[in-house]
Amino acid sequence: MSYVPPHLRNSTTGTAAATTLGSNGSNCNHSHKLNSQSSHSNNGSAAANNHHHSSSSAFSNAARRSSSNLLSPRTLAVPDAVVPQWKPSERVQRLKPEQIEEVRLRLHVDVTVATDSPSAPAPIESFTDMCLDSSIMKDIAFHEYTTPTSIQAQAMPVALSGRDLLGCAETGSGKTAAFAIPMIQHCLAQPPVRRGDGPLALVLAPTRELAQQIEKEVKAFSRSLDTFRTAIVVGGTNIADQRSELRAGVSIVVATPGRFIDHLQQGNTFLSRISYVVLDEADRMLDMGFEPQIREVMRNLPEKHQTLLFSATMPVEIEALAQEYLTDPVQVKVGRVSSPTANVSQTLEKISEYEKIDRLLALLVEEATQAESSGHPFPLTIVFVERKTRCDEVADALVAQGLQAVALHGGRTQSEREAALRDFRHGPIKILVATDVASRGLDVTGVAHVINLDLPKTMEDYVHRIGRTGRAGSTGRATSFYTDRDMFLVAQIRKAISDVQSGNAVDFATGKVARKKERDAAAAQREARTALNKLPSMGPTSINIEDKYKYMITPLMVKNEGAADGAWDD
Repeated sequence: MSYVPPHLRNSTTGTAAATTLGSNGSNCNHSHKLNSQSSHSNNGSAAANNHHHSSSSAFSNAARRSSSNLLSPRTLAVPDAVVPQWKPSERVQRLKPEQIEEVRLRLHVDVTVATDSPSAPAPIESFTDMCLDSSIMKDIAFHEYTTPTSIQAQAMPVALSGRDLLGCAETGSGKTAAFAIPMIQHCLAQPPVRRGDGPLALVLAPTRELAQQIEKEVKAFSRSLDTFRTAIVVGGTNIADQRSELRAGVSIVVATPGRFIDHLQQGNTFLSRISYVVLDEADRMLDMGFEPQIREVMRNLPEKHQTLLFSATMPVEIEALAQEYLTDPVQVKVGRVSSPTANVSQTLEKISEYEKIDRLLALLVEEATQAESSGHPFPLTIVFVERKTRCDEVADALVAQGLQAVALHGGRTQSEREAALRDFRHGPIKILVATDVASRGLDVTGVAHVINLDLPKTMEDYVHRIGRTGRAGSTGRATSFYTDRDMFLVAQIRKAISDVQSGNAVDFATGKVARKKERDAAAAQREARTALNKLPSMGPTSINIEDKYKYMITPLMVKNEGAADGAWDD
């Protein structure tokens, strides 16, 4: 089916072009292919990805059928999608249920399926046991990947089996390869892409930087495939070049939602051949207001397709999205979702607003001096600030002090943002001053220190920021400056550190609804503090403070608030 813009959907149309079955041989020496009308998984599951919608949804199955009947501008018949009947190695197939649970326990993987759904595939701790295409195995070896990460060990078998997946894991856990490798394997099973065809697989991501990282990863695992093409479709770059690339025919498109919709509306690409779709950092896409674009794409996809949804957090909005667009999904959680990494030591430092930049300069100059005296390179550092203008001001101040720094924010051009990240990743820049555009999805190896010059508004954003360090088993530091306006968040951070030290679990709500409640609670706490300061002589009973805020106010009224250090348990 071809994409039809909303304003044309009520036009008189004919039926879509007829489809023909295509097959191009086997990817694995023991697997064979089934057409898209066969069972979606090797166990006869009903998970054939007939994506369901509630009767109250504005994007119902009736709307999908109406859209799919619109006349396609293409003249060529669209081949049916092919789903391989994948099987792992015989060794994995012989694993007993108790052995499978033992592996999951060791990997800290939690797997959930609906009571009436088939059990999830077993986790696989070896790439060899996954029975991947030989070219993919060659590229895995080339990049010296030896052992799958926890999310890869469980999510890849789920994706390879054709099941829908809801994947949840902390940042830096290897989620991209967990969907990229099965995606390439899936595309290799399809009839060849022709000029004018749309892609076989689609990955939607919230930011240009994350889309670029995903494209790089996909190309890394398909480098041995001469005719395998991947296109990146994001704003801020030449749309004409993207148009030419899409029309020439590509296997995979990695895109931000807005720019991809632009190309669909212009007829530069189509959805008719997509049978594998990934929503990466889905929580962030919803936060950024991309839900209408996501729905616009999802409602126009072919009826038979596989959907993988990855998210670093599990707010109620993600659960609703999964319920609407995933069919009999396997939910895979690794570690403590929505919690900071255990490898990050955190420091809180109270300081007045006008002293922040001077304190930052002193801190970084001291680190530069220590690095020089010890003969070590300056540690890669990200400084988070609240506003774009402040981002540039801080970067200029650091450069004037002789430090190698660059600014990254949404107000810079795409080429400037790419140059900033390139110089930070590969030198000579050692300090990246950024807004929250860099707080999620940004994967830079070796970031040793995250500094919050301005604390964010919510705990969830704080978690994402400090998650830029302490990745892939390394250790990191997080230093946060705060003022009186940040007391609500500071109280949450301190309480979490205290809970960890006491051996208690650290959990908090995430998502738009939760953040609004948190902002409202913070406002109420500030009002209570202001009222207390205005009425010092009337005694503690002169103002009514809700019980749930009292524990945050009394300790924080103490003037001597030194730094607090602590590590998070994961």
